[in-house]
Amino acid sequence: MDTSLAAAAVTAEASAPAAASTEPSAAPDASPAASSSSAAAAGAEDLAGGVASLSLDERFDLLMSIGEECIQPDELKRLLQNKPVPICYDGFEPSGRMHIAQGVVKAINVNKMIRAGCKVKIWIADWFAQLNNKMGGDLKKIQTVGRYMIEIWKAAGMNLDGVEFLWSSEEINRRANEYWPLVMDIGRKNNIKRITRCCTIMGRSDNEELTAAQIFYPCMQCADIFFLKADICQLGMDQRKVNMLAREYCDDIKRKNKPIILSHHMLPGFKEGQEKMSKSDPTSAIFMEDDEAQVNLKIKQAFCPPKIVDKNPCLEYIQYIVFPWFDKFEVVRKENNGGNKTFLTMDELVADYEAGDLHPADVKPALAKAINEILKPVRDHFNSSSEAKILLNTVKWVNIFP
Repeated sequence: MDTSLAAAAVTAEASAPAAASTEPSAAPDASPAASSSSAAAAGAEDLAGGVASLSLDERFDLLMSIGEECIQPDELKRLLQNKPVPICYDGFEPSGRMHIAQGVVKAINVNKMIRAGCKVKIWIADWFAQLNNKMGGDLKKIQTVGRYMIEIWKAAGMNLDGVEFLWSSEEINRRANEYWPLVMDIGRKNNIKRITRCCTIMGRSDNEELTAAQIFYPCMQCADIFFLKADICQLGMDQRKVNMLAREYCDDIKRKNKPIILSHHMLPGFKEGQEKMSKSDPTSAIFMEDDEAQVNLKIKQAFCPPKIVDKNPCLEYIQYIVFPWFDKFEVVRKENNGGNKTFLTMDELVADYEAGDLHPADVKPALAKAINEILKPVRDHFNSSSEAKILLNTVKWVNIFP
């Protein structure tokens, strides 16, 4: 297939009716959580009917609540007006431990997208993890982590009715004649300098020495957006550069309908000045398999300066995890310290914190209690399900986790 034909196909798709979804098959030795997405894909067809329960403005506001940045809001509203079930794309490298932002925040965001009437395609980027030399490039280990992560989302309450899990290695092989000409065309239309600027999406600095495989990575991730027929790219702010590359590619091929970028906030690490959680630093974040004592200790040791809200990781956990989950934040304290209080909005909490009426010693135990409550179903699932327990033990046995 000529690369010019690939560009023409992408342009044509923008104006063509959405194609019927195909059910994903599971990756080799996939767990029931992965294969259950096949049934979920069929259920996604009923999403259009559920949209009637929300107004256009309510759907728009729900999606906008996910993003720290939206490019562009007017395009998002027009999409919701014109397409009953937009396709949202999210993806992840199975690259080790799952921190709470990837586990819980993703579940919150996916559930919002589904409530807004979207179908969510989650791209399990196993080949990308191999390209990025995760797990030493061992594809079997990478796929084991992928299945483990799906099992966590299942236990964490992600609504799988509107979710389709797709393994990149499987889908690319199945439709190679569509995928690779598209990757090549994106590569042809961009120089090395533009592509290396995108390499921060892999957790690499743009001046870091990269392998040829890693140079290839941004072209492939850009192609994924069109390959999956995505209307909305719902990824973190750290993926913004490659999403913008996809919009620029639309200009190159004269495609009118560009993918909308809905970038969520990146939670900081627990240490002062740590802008992002790090899987390589176990003390920087809560991980989904942390036990209650580990959660309590990490939050107790976290940076949480009195009266300072900006760049305070404990308050960000409350804003982006606790409030979306519980719609409140409950503080238990002695009467002489102000007594118990339930905060119903983040603004109310911020006002008390800045005034000194809410102290870090009040915040930390309450935050630890809330996080442990959120993680309890995940712990229970891996303790009670024999299949989940086997998967967890397999992950530990192959030395994927420290």
